[in-house]
Amino acid sequence: MLYKNILLIDDDHDDAELFLEAVASLNKEISIRWIASPRAAMEELISSEYLPDLIFLDYNMPLINGGELLEKLKSNNRLSSIPVILISTPSEEFMKLKLEQNAIIKYFKKPNSYSELIAILDSIL
Repeated sequence: MLYKNILLIDDDHDDAELFLEAVASLNKEISIRWIASPRAAMEELISSEYLPDLIFLDYNMPLINGGELLEKLKSNNRLSSIPVILISTPSEEFMKLKLEQNAIIKYFKKPNSYSELIAILDSIL
């Protein structure tokens, strides 16, 4: 398994709780952390000794959106190699550009059901 240490950055508490529960239900020995604030996530990533193997990044967040945080991650030499999957509803043009630039490895819209979320996560993890 490639991803054992995952970071979720999402300001929506309910969505994050559902995401954490879905990952736990996969029983794949994955450690997942959640940080609600993009600013706090960036500060922690910069100062942390251990980096995640994968970041799930919500796009629609106040103050700093996922696109802005992605730019900051990819412009930091130490953090730029962490694979990022954008979630939520950015424009398709934005997503295509970020995929072409290798800034993200995948994107998906937040699913409407728990079972759909589990299927998506199972295919990635």
